[in-house]
Amino acid sequence: MKLRRSLRRQVVMRFLGIVLLTLLLMEGVFFFAVRQFYYNGIANVLTNHAVVSANFYANFAGDLFYNNLSQHLNRMVQYFAYETAELEIVDRNGTVLAASSGFAVQESIRTSDVKEAWAGRTGVWTGNQAVTNERVMAVSNPLVYQGQTLAVIRYVTSLTEVDRVLRTIYAVSAGVGGVVLLLVLLVSLPFANSIVRPIKRMTAASAEMAKGRFDVRVNESYDNEIGELAGTLNYMAREIVRSEALKNDFISSISHEIRTPLSSIKGWSETILTGGLEDKEETRLGLGIIAKETDRLIGLVEELLDFSRLHQKSITLDLARVQMNELLGEAVLQMRSKAEQKRIDLRLSVPSERVTVIGDTNRLKQVCLNLIDNAIKFTGPDGRIAISLEQEDRDAVVRISDNGIGISREHLGNVQTKFYQADPKAEGTGIGLAICREIVDLHQGAIRLDSTEGEGTTVTVRLPLEETEAQGTDAHGTPFDKPEADGG
Repeated sequence: MKLRRSLRRQVVMRFLGIVLLTLLLMEGVFFFAVRQFYYNGIANVLTNHAVVSANFYANFAGDLFYNNLSQHLNRMVQYFAYETAELEIVDRNGTVLAASSGFAVQESIRTSDVKEAWAGRTGVWTGNQAVTNERVMAVSNPLVYQGQTLAVIRYVTSLTEVDRVLRTIYAVSAGVGGVVLLLVLLVSLPFANSIVRPIKRMTAASAEMAKGRFDVRVNESYDNEIGELAGTLNYMAREIVRSEALKNDFISSISHEIRTPLSSIKGWSETILTGGLEDKEETRLGLGIIAKETDRLIGLVEELLDFSRLHQKSITLDLARVQMNELLGEAVLQMRSKAEQKRIDLRLSVPSERVTVIGDTNRLKQVCLNLIDNAIKFTGPDGRIAISLEQEDRDAVVRISDNGIGISREHLGNVQTKFYQADPKAEGTGIGLAICREIVDLHQGAIRLDSTEGEGTTVTVRLPLEETEAQGTDAHGTPFDKPEADGG
């Protein structure tokens, strides 16, 4: 529960964090733009009035006030005054010669706007007045006559009302941002729940599966990655059920396969011991059966070990040139007696020219023997099995066809799966074809089954032919120098 709540909290907090960061950036830009709009508007109005006043002085009043400036300060204040700002006339020392407020200013003016004006430029300064600590804006412009700066005309206006308006705008804007955050929070909670809720269900389903309830399924209707995850989880459960069923069938099959020879060995051992070894013929017969069943058990164990090694990719192939004509001939010769016991016509057809592949002779023979043995096992008495070898393009193609019982469409796609048996009661462990497939894959080949129930089965094995160059590649794609000696 803690982890699930944490996930929901993380989704909500990250969602809010992104929105909050966006709001802060937007409101920061908005606050700056509004402040600049108001301040620049005031500065432009005062600057325009200061420039107009200075130009008027330079063009018309200079002759009147030049020689006796100090005597006409009050008239200058009257002429150049601005109703929303205080006018000050400042000399080079920063002393206020006259002011429209009528109050004498004792402090020297040392602000940047006055310095800019004495440098011949219009200066703007925003700050707090030294005496009243009131926030003001000041705009200064030089009074120039015949190229000589006589004084500085300075307009000072209070920013108290403007700042109050700005604070109101800021408060409203911050309130709107807070409402937006609240709405985002209200929206993000259901959004987070829409993510967390199906994950909770999948977690609960996974917990049930961990307890062995693989019939539990998760809703796959979500049209996003969650739906894909749910589908994967359901697929995993189905595959586990299928694997469990195959494993159980395998255990049942292998138990039967092992129990039968063990029963024979135990029965004949007891028979021989009970007979006191006096009947030589019976003893010889019993020992022969014991030896045969022991070989059968060894074969089962070897088959299981082979599959384990192949499945773990721990088998190293002993690669050499393999003459498939000779290898198939030996495999057919080895299986002919078993075919004759069921009166099966076993035929081999190979081309006159040699068909050579690079592979492990023993492993390839194991594949051929296993496939022929399967064909004999599932072909009835007086049946036919045709084995052919052909060369198609760059492949050696081995086909083993029988007219046996065939494989139904239901089982055809699974017969190469490990532990799978179309008929669980049939002889064998169900891993023979899986072993064949692994071996053929190691040789970079392919195996295919075509079957019709009641008509027969054809198994096709394709193996890459020997390359003509002096160097080939092994089953894992690693180059090697081809040996001169023939295998098989």
